[in-house]
Amino acid sequence: MKAVVVDIEGTTSPTSSVREDLYGYTRARLPEWLAENASGAAASVITGTREQAGRPDADPAEIAEILCNWLNSDVKAEPLKTAQGVICAEGFRAGALHGEFFPDVAPALTAWHAAGLRLYVYSSGSVRNQQDWFDFARGGALSPLISGYFDLSSAGPKREAASYDKIASVIGVEPAAILFLSDHPDELDAAVEAGWSAVGIHRPGEPNPPRPPHRWVDTFAEIQP
Repeated sequence: MKAVVVDIEGTTSPTSSVREDLYGYTRARLPEWLAENASGAAASVITGTREQAGRPDADPAEIAEILCNWLNSDVKAEPLKTAQGVICAEGFRAGALHGEFFPDVAPALTAWHAAGLRLYVYSSGSVRNQQDWFDFARGGALSPLISGYFDLSSAGPKREAASYDKIASVIGVEPAAILFLSDHPDELDAAVEAGWSAVGIHRPGEPNPPRPPHRWVDTFAEIQP
């Protein structure tokens, strides 16, 4: 292996920390942010939401309602992830939010980085959110270990092999030399279809059950790329 690509939610970090902390922070501030930035930073979010929801005349209040519904249903929509990235950036910098990681993650990433492996993150959350999650990690920044970040906008849907083809091309590593770690079987399927190696992560209390034919572990300490 030359590179390891990790998912966040359920893989490096508890699902609850993402959905309760980030989603909760976003939900509480979304209506006000849209109203105050409708002609500025929120303009692309409003336009994208109108198009995706089929509501071309929706005002900021209706956009907020649509986005909150998507948030509650965990819809992986690009306008929502963009808004969340901007809103939560303020929370990270104010000390209200921190990246939460399972205890085995930092030691493994540190060891893999020291061994010369290039580490990347691929998550449905925006690149901005991902960077903040690792930069403001509780216990100390993990961002110096990461060579790059990919999201729905820069790579594509996580359950499509073409997205993994694109990442391999961007990082310049042959598919067979990339290891992908995720808690979601469909994502593992897509990575393997693209020629990557993949290992499933199933931690106690996390929602996605293991599924053949992938190898599954419950800690990064069991993985030797």
